[in-house]
Amino acid sequence: MCDSDLGILREYELRLLRCTLPPPPPPPPPQAPAPSPPPVPNHRLHVLVHGLLLSVEAGEYRAALLDSDALRLVFGLSAGALPELSDSADSAEAAYSELIDRAESFLVNVPGDEAEESGLRVVLVLCVAVAALLVFTQCNITGPLKEFPRCPLPLDVEEYVEWDNWARHQLMSAGSDLLGKFTHLQYIVLAKMLLVRTKDLSVRGTIASVDGLQSMSWWLARVLFIHQRVLDERSSSLFDLLHVFVGESLHHFGTLEKVSGYWGPKLGDDEKKVIVSMVHLEAGMVEHSYGRIDSCRHHFDSAEMATGLQLSVTGVLGFRTAHQVEAKAQRVLVTNVSSLDDGDIEPLMRLGENNSRSLQHVTCETSDVLMTPKLLENNHGDVKSAIQSVQSGSIVALPLHAIQQAVILAKCLLIEGSSRQDEIQRWDMAPYIEAVDSQQSVHFIIRCFCDILRIQWESTRSRTKERALLMMDTLVKGVYEPSPQVAKRMFCSFGVYMPTIPALRKEYGEFLIRCGLMGEAVKIFEDLELWDNLIYCYRLLEKKAAAVELIKTRLSVMSNDPRLWCSLGDVTNNDACYEKALEVSNGRSARAKRSLARGAYNKGDFGKSMVLWESAMALNSLYPDGWFALGAAALKARDIEKALDGFTRAVQLDPDNGEAWNNIACLHMIKKRSKEAFIAFKEALKFKRNSWQLWENFSQVAMDVGNINQALEAMQMVLNMTNSKRVDAELLGKITEEIEKRAGSSTDQNQSPDSDAELDNDSGCNDPQAGRQRQREHLVDSLGKILQQIVRSGAGADVWGLYARWHKMKGDLVMCSEALLKQVRSYQGSDLWKDSDRFKKFALASLDLCRVYMEISSSTGNQRELLAAEMHLKSIIRQAGNFVDTREFSDIQCWTASRRMYDKKFKSGMNSVAGIIILQEKQPDMSLSVNGLNF
Repeated sequence: MCDSDLGILREYELRLLRCTLPPPPPPPPPQAPAPSPPPVPNHRLHVLVHGLLLSVEAGEYRAALLDSDALRLVFGLSAGALPELSDSADSAEAAYSELIDRAESFLVNVPGDEAEESGLRVVLVLCVAVAALLVFTQCNITGPLKEFPRCPLPLDVEEYVEWDNWARHQLMSAGSDLLGKFTHLQYIVLAKMLLVRTKDLSVRGTIASVDGLQSMSWWLARVLFIHQRVLDERSSSLFDLLHVFVGESLHHFGTLEKVSGYWGPKLGDDEKKVIVSMVHLEAGMVEHSYGRIDSCRHHFDSAEMATGLQLSVTGVLGFRTAHQVEAKAQRVLVTNVSSLDDGDIEPLMRLGENNSRSLQHVTCETSDVLMTPKLLENNHGDVKSAIQSVQSGSIVALPLHAIQQAVILAKCLLIEGSSRQDEIQRWDMAPYIEAVDSQQSVHFIIRCFCDILRIQWESTRSRTKERALLMMDTLVKGVYEPSPQVAKRMFCSFGVYMPTIPALRKEYGEFLIRCGLMGEAVKIFEDLELWDNLIYCYRLLEKKAAAVELIKTRLSVMSNDPRLWCSLGDVTNNDACYEKALEVSNGRSARAKRSLARGAYNKGDFGKSMVLWESAMALNSLYPDGWFALGAAALKARDIEKALDGFTRAVQLDPDNGEAWNNIACLHMIKKRSKEAFIAFKEALKFKRNSWQLWENFSQVAMDVGNINQALEAMQMVLNMTNSKRVDAELLGKITEEIEKRAGSSTDQNQSPDSDAELDNDSGCNDPQAGRQRQREHLVDSLGKILQQIVRSGAGADVWGLYARWHKMKGDLVMCSEALLKQVRSYQGSDLWKDSDRFKKFALASLDLCRVYMEISSSTGNQRELLAAEMHLKSIIRQAGNFVDTREFSDIQCWTASRRMYDKKFKSGMNSVAGIIILQEKQPDMSLSVNGLNF
């Protein structure tokens, strides 16, 4: 194909894209008359493509489809009749399959002497598909609503009821019900089938590869994204396709260099920036809809950079209410704007409220809160004159181009997806909303999206709720009004996240419920066929029987609608309704399978529930609650691996699911995977910090991986939450023993990767030995705080023993002896001389106490402690007649004998410690290590 032919194809492609791009700023008046556009080649296909483009550019989509010779040529409607048609799903399936096959034949069967027409034929098919897509977009997103035939093709069928049902099932085959009642579904189905078949033929090489049709991937991504937006839930199959085609679009048009190399001199610098920004905006919205915040931020930042914007939020003194006297700090959007006209950098601060939008004047009387705050021109000047300057309208926001306004509003989506849904989130979005509100000129679709964001913000505040309701009513009515024309509404329609008309009306109905206008909400939900919302309303009105009757009435008309059967099952709690929904959907209703899975779980049939959840998630895997329920069912069925997989998939889709993180951690604990459990518990604690059970499990795992510091922090949290009533003495013993080991070793080279080595880095000391010393002191202090808190609340015998060991580490032998004495007294009682286990603990504690007494005596030279120890041990020997065969009883006897030998050595001035060492060498059985105290 020659360069001139390729240039013509790319010109057609560019004209098609321009129908949805924001128009660039008008160029300066030329010095010389502009050259006339090149004439259309006198060829049949060129004439057909040119005619289609003229119709699409003018917004005459009906003429582009039904009244077009191009449509008859592409689908061969004049070549031969279609099979006998009737109003049935089978007939619709056969007709569309035949028509797509004919379109493929049109693309493939190019005469040998007309091989250069291959590209033109692809462009012609692309124009037909785009025209069908724009019809659906007009009828379900942008408006104004017009009467279009229910079928996009001039076929001889009396009614298209079952054809519409067939189209609905085609869209629902992605694994989700539709969001509401949409019209002209056959148009988007036709557009998708045409673009997918054409793309497949191009990939397989069946048709000639044409470099001038790289926008095919972009249009296909748009069709798939609109398909996703009409569904009630996210679809995994659509996500996979969008990932491919959005990636191809970014590869072709993601940078100015690639756009310049593709269209060359056909584009000005401004339009190149618009195209690059547009493709990144659309990619960011796709990522936002699937909850991929990091990728969304990357694309929105790329769009911001392409438009020359540098956005920041600052504070400026101003007035937010009509009766405010004192100026307060207001958050405003400050930008540096690289003009799309000349590339100069000019500072822009959105300071004014001088706005031409009529809606502001309509709603200003419903609230004393201003739509945009009045800001002071000079924060350090005369306040009175500054207020007069603002009120006179002398401060006006500098104009922003449409694509820049779209980028600013896209930042609201990023804030919405990356922060909690609360009042602070809406105030974070406010500067961006007000920046667009202050503009003199705003395209229709951008204005609508900005109003939606404002309504969502103001509907949560009592002072502006009435104004938000009035704005929502005006916005919904504005969609149906004939002005502006559809061609103007299409500008930037794919660059903002404008909700579909059913979604907008559904939000309006939910707003009416919050305002107590239940009757109006019922009418909206019934018109949109939102049965679940309708049932909710009737339940609030205590009219459950009316909801059942309404659904049954609709089933008499639409007996093959699985949504109706599922809604009837929800209100009657009858599994037979869900089974009927599966039957009419040919097993493709994910909602019905999920409902049956919940029912089986509630009945205790966990194996069946697990199988049903697996089947439901195979239809649509982007449903985090489903993976969590699958994990729960598998856990009840004792299938640990499948439960772990289910909870893992749940947190992959919803990283904020603290319950799933906790379950993952517990399952790893069961399988003795301490390191994995430690990581999962840290994630779970981000969302469930008030669960002492979770902190207790975390302390166990932290100890297992050697992170004593984290274990101590977790134990502290457990004590604080339970008022020191929940004490894990066994874990405290392990921690104490580990700290004693570290205290007894001058160098610690065997720390695990998850241990407390980070304390060395935080100490600011370059000496490793000093760092380890600081770490040991920190751990000892933390352990002491915990033990002291437990002791103050009433400790048991085991804790008193640990408390004594802590005092031993601190070098306080007197406090150590007192703690050991309290431990010994804790064991005493009437059951001591009958319980063998208790006696053993008592004997070991007594020996520890006597050893400490010996150390105190050797350091002070006073035998009072030795006498007390001897009397205590003799008392034990007299009363422990039932335990003379135990090792502990023998140890006490040996210690008593050694006491007499030690007393002789003590009187002769020998060192006490040396005497013990000699004694132990003669009697190995006396070498004791009780509760970690080594003497």
